[in-house]
Amino acid sequence: MKKKEDKETRYFIDLDLTTRKILNWGYDQRDNLVQKLENPSHQRVFISKGQYNKLEKRYQEL
Repeated sequence: MKKKEDKETRYFIDLDLTTRKILNWGYDQRDNLVQKLENPSHQRVFISKGQYNKLEKRYQEL
């Protein structure tokens, strides 16, 4: 099932700052997202829908 996308949708990438690797990326409604992740070395970066679509497109091409 596809998630709902509207004006309250936020796109993000989760990074591990110690290893400099992407942990996860995705989107969800603003109210459902946590701003701070449990591990202090993990950081959530919010991105635009266009940036998210480019990331998904490149991933699908692999």
